[in-house]
Amino acid sequence: MKKGIVAMVVAFAASAQAAGENVKVGFCARTITSAAAPFAIAEKMGWYGPSGMKVQLVPIPGSTDCVKLVATGDLPYSLPSVEPLPAARAQGVKAKIFYTAYQGNIYGIAVGKDSPIRAIKDLKGKKIGVASMASGGVHVARGVLAMTGLDPEKDARIVVVGEAAQAAALLRGGEVAALSMYDTQYALIQAAGVPLRMLDAGPLSRFPSNGFLALEETLRKDRAQAVALGRGYAMGTVFAMANPEAAVKILYEVYPQTRPSGKTEEVAIRDDVKTLLARAEHWRLEAGGVKRWGESSIKDFDAYIDFLLKWNVIKDKVPGTELVTNELIDEVNRFDAAKIEAQAKSYK
Repeated sequence: MKKGIVAMVVAFAASAQAAGENVKVGFCARTITSAAAPFAIAEKMGWYGPSGMKVQLVPIPGSTDCVKLVATGDLPYSLPSVEPLPAARAQGVKAKIFYTAYQGNIYGIAVGKDSPIRAIKDLKGKKIGVASMASGGVHVARGVLAMTGLDPEKDARIVVVGEAAQAAALLRGGEVAALSMYDTQYALIQAAGVPLRMLDAGPLSRFPSNGFLALEETLRKDRAQAVALGRGYAMGTVFAMANPEAAVKILYEVYPQTRPSGKTEEVAIRDDVKTLLARAEHWRLEAGGVKRWGESSIKDFDAYIDFLLKWNVIKDKVPGTELVTNELIDEVNRFDAAKIEAQAKSYK
């Protein structure tokens, strides 16, 4: 499996070099969706800085693999959720999240709208679908099952259902009783004709989620590059939130593979705007109680680690200060957000 993932990274690297692009970023899902709009906007607008830096997104099956590939040096940056990072730090991997992209937790447990399952405890003896076994959804499922008094190893079964339409078909067909996935996948599943209902997952929604991860050595040696990546993404985020439809159109232009097939342009944009808006809820600074784009709330990360530790999802207590850093955030935020919003609203 590891060889296959590395081969994928090498293949994307080759295409990046051919196109003159120079920075690889692990996008921790198999499919690039409208959640990637900030990257596309930053590239379209030239917001990665005067050096002309370009970003090549590399689809990776999940956050666990995203962390591993940064740890091994196969990727300089990735955008994982934090759950796999404490184990990597405990094994001596000197890597930190330097920009929290999703201030609210994007994960949760969902069932079909008309499912008889009303609470997490009702999942005893059931199958729960995840995008991949490398997904942060695995950690989340184990945590919320344990929180409810169930044994994640014995009382429920976590199985791979893939993404979007594939997951929708398996839930609709009763192959799984619930899904442990994330906001954009849930939007795509509902767009595929499967209405969903979220189960109460306790404190989960209050915890932070994904952020840009890099080795500490990378942040020292390539600080300007990391700042440019974070600032470009932040500016793209502000634009996307101010004009979601324009954001999706730019996404299709920069990453044409994201344009859905079998749909009219109007329907494709409508559906992808819904997907983007699902992610935008977690981009908001208010979701994390922070003031600056990319800022990491140490107390919220500490609280999440305590939650994961309490329910035996992770084995090692790692302080939030070893997982995240705000050292680059002042530099990342050296742009005029109001100007970006105005530009977005007038964009044609």
